[in-house]
Amino acid sequence: MSEAQYSVGIDLGTTHCVLSYTRLNDEQAKPEILAIPQLVAAGQVEGRHALPSFVFLPNQAQFDAQQLSLPWQQDYPLAGQFARELGQKTPDRLVSSAKSWLCHSQIDRRSGILPIEAPEDIEKISPFTASKIYLQHLHSAWAQQFPDAPLNEQQLVITVPASFDPAARELTMNAAAEAGLSHAVLLEEPQAALYSWIAEAGDDWREQVSVGDVILVVDIGGGTTDLSLMAVSEEDGALQLTRVAVGDHILLGGDNMDLTLAHVVAQKLAQQGNRLQPWQISGLAHACRSAKETLLSDNDTHTVPLVVPSRGSSLMGGSLRAELTRDEVQQVLIDGFFPHVDAHAQPQRRGRAALSTVSLPYEQDAAITRHLAAFLQKQKHAGEHLAGFGAEQQNFMHPTAILFNGGVAKADNIVGRITEVVNSWLASDTDGQLKVLRGIDVDQAVAQGASYYGQVRLGEGVRIRGGTAAAFYVGIESAMPAIPGMPPPMEAYCLAPFGMEEGTEADLPSQTFSLIVGEPVRFSFYESKTRREDIPGTRLDFWSDEELSELPEIEVTLHSERYKAGETVAVQLLASINELGTLQLTAMDVNSDNHWQVSFETRN
Repeated sequence: MSEAQYSVGIDLGTTHCVLSYTRLNDEQAKPEILAIPQLVAAGQVEGRHALPSFVFLPNQAQFDAQQLSLPWQQDYPLAGQFARELGQKTPDRLVSSAKSWLCHSQIDRRSGILPIEAPEDIEKISPFTASKIYLQHLHSAWAQQFPDAPLNEQQLVITVPASFDPAARELTMNAAAEAGLSHAVLLEEPQAALYSWIAEAGDDWREQVSVGDVILVVDIGGGTTDLSLMAVSEEDGALQLTRVAVGDHILLGGDNMDLTLAHVVAQKLAQQGNRLQPWQISGLAHACRSAKETLLSDNDTHTVPLVVPSRGSSLMGGSLRAELTRDEVQQVLIDGFFPHVDAHAQPQRRGRAALSTVSLPYEQDAAITRHLAAFLQKQKHAGEHLAGFGAEQQNFMHPTAILFNGGVAKADNIVGRITEVVNSWLASDTDGQLKVLRGIDVDQAVAQGASYYGQVRLGEGVRIRGGTAAAFYVGIESAMPAIPGMPPPMEAYCLAPFGMEEGTEADLPSQTFSLIVGEPVRFSFYESKTRREDIPGTRLDFWSDEELSELPEIEVTLHSERYKAGETVAVQLLASINELGTLQLTAMDVNSDNHWQVSFETRN
């Protein structure tokens, strides 16, 4: 691999993909956004600063090859702006929200399931394939503009939600590798947003925050709401940023808002005697997405017309027409998704039906402010281990500054409502007002921050410390005589403490365990975002649901030529976290040089 010329950041978003790049070894260089060539109409290619994250699967008779040709040879389906527009008319051929499906642990994410409601005659694709298509398109766009600087030879960073599970992270890396980008590293999106703010503020960032500050990053994107806490501490007389907490995976964002608006419009049409079918509401949601973006970003627009999709070209002239107003958007979104709640609020839960259609596991409670309150309660002790932070007991973590990111943050009234709600919580505990950190472009900040992080990896700029956002444990089955109706008790053995840095190895004590080889076995893994004092080797024989969360089991067969199937081997454990943030557990045979490795990303 030749020396990199650029630091490149890719925001692989739910609704848009953006690529930012900065020339290395040039102190005057500023981050730039790649104009991505894409089809905007049949036979019409234009460069846009974002690639909409949509794939359209046309039938063979719909377009000829010339109408869908790009400036490069491609063997993948249509993606981008034209795909998005076609999908509004024919939603059952549109793949959207692939990023949200990629982190759905209850499905086979490499299986062709999208579009989820497509007829049988449409060949579906997997969430993994859709992600790969976007990366292939970006790779080709870069190669056209920078033929002498291959993208896989640059300092390349791809962003993912902080709450992405290990399997989704691994799938993202595999998709990048299959798209020809095998040397990429991952970065959490809230960190990328803060890196963008640091880059934009320059040395002035140290004037805007001080020791003891806690920055709350609220990143509301198309598919998820990502919450993180960054603490400002001091080390050797210099300010230090440390990521001290990451929220749970909250599948709640712009997609939910679009669907809500679609139902509002559908209700208006129903009152006029026009009832819509489910597939029409799905298509209407895509139209509401465009209308919402216009109404939230353009203060001069008060009404956007909508066309309800219909099947068959002969029906286009008789398609239903509706409209969405600014007042409807503000009332439905602000009051529905960002209500006033108190600091002790918790997301509401309801009983689930025994059977349901296959769909994304959206949050039951759409009130983002309740999820935010629960996050701050859960993380009330985050940062206490850092210099400059007191150990006083609080009912919830008190942020002192807030940074907004994500497409929803373009709406000033939404930003204002969230700030108002958090300030009301702080006022109840006689704290001050939040400092709102500004200066980033929410459409481009994640990509720009990723590009900045690429420079940080080379020793330039300000690094945000953090390591793992949780402590990780493996289940150890206790040896005991068989008892009818009672499984053997399980201990949780700490492999990696909270905040363990990438590229390091855990200092596990020299203990011997028994490992079964040659037949299928299950590994149980757990994580804790609250147990910050556990060290490698800590063994827990009891824990509450609030302390440890069980991760999906890993079922593998650990093969060996030396031992018979089902034989027990004495092993010692090693644990490390590679540069991608992947926790790897290695079992070393104490009687030979055999070893077996299991990563959290291995899901069978």
